[in-house]
Amino acid sequence: MRLIGWSALGALALVILGFVIWAKTPYPAERGPVMAVWANEAVAVEYLPEGILMSPTGADDGADANGAGLVFVPGARVQAHAYMFQLSGVVEQYGVTVLITEPTLNLAFFDTRTLEQFTTAAPEVERWFVGGHSLGGVRACLMTPGSDAAGLVLLGSYCAGDIAESGLPVLSIAGENDALSTPAIIEENAGLLPADAVFVTIEGANHASFGDYGPQSGDGERSITSEQMRAELTALLGATLAG
Repeated sequence: MRLIGWSALGALALVILGFVIWAKTPYPAERGPVMAVWANEAVAVEYLPEGILMSPTGADDGADANGAGLVFVPGARVQAHAYMFQLSGVVEQYGVTVLITEPTLNLAFFDTRTLEQFTTAAPEVERWFVGGHSLGGVRACLMTPGSDAAGLVLLGSYCAGDIAESGLPVLSIAGENDALSTPAIIEENAGLLPADAVFVTIEGANHASFGDYGPQSGDGERSITSEQMRAELTALLGATLAG
């Protein structure tokens, strides 16, 4: 019995160790897009306890801060830096402040902080939206009840719980070639969102197009460049967050 007990504990330890190693080896951000954000004088980047903060500077014809902010939760096992380039357009062109969170073990469900615990990163922002990609979007949905969120943004994602009666403005963006959070799956779960939720599909985009971290296992093929994707997202997010 003692041998069986020690064997079971050993097996459990191996499972836990394997999980931690898996969780702590995320899809890494591509260096080029991250460096492009750092080189953009219209965007200020800070590393804070709350996450990666991107703020508008107004330089080089960029927009001044407009009072709106977005707390954005990364997808499962995707490095937070991978979303900097795609989300920097709305900072530069519309003056929106963006905070990208860095969840424990790179998995959104292990980060139980409330929306208000993230917005301390930029207390001057007047209204905060919350959003996320993939599993990060599911987590974002859970952050909205009881918060002061001005709206919800879902990128290649959907809610697991019913917020249909929340009255929350929602923008849901799908990728045409997304084989993980497919447009069909997003449509199947649309009833969990308010009736006036806005649904948009970006042609040629796959699941990984919402960030810059290379191909993702099980995903479809993309036929849109990173720069084209950024332009599409910037226009869609700008109309919602800065409108």
